[in-house]
Amino acid sequence: MENINFLPVINSVIYSFLGIAILLVCYVIIEKLTPEKTWHEIAQNKNVALAIIFGSFIIGISIIIGSAVHG
Repeated sequence: MENINFLPVINSVIYSFLGIAILLVCYVIIEKLTPEKTWHEIAQNKNVALAIIFGSFIIGISIIIGSAVHG
């Protein structure tokens, strides 16, 4: 029987959860810095411009976190 090494899979899962946690922390920080509740503004008031800005923010932070994790 072959010896299966699960270490790369476990590392990927750990780094994925770490990246998601960092992204959520960054979102909470930005939410605290802005004067309005952004999620309410996007979901209830249908503010498309704010949704585009926050989408860009999430993509940008995700690229930074992915690059940092990848090395």
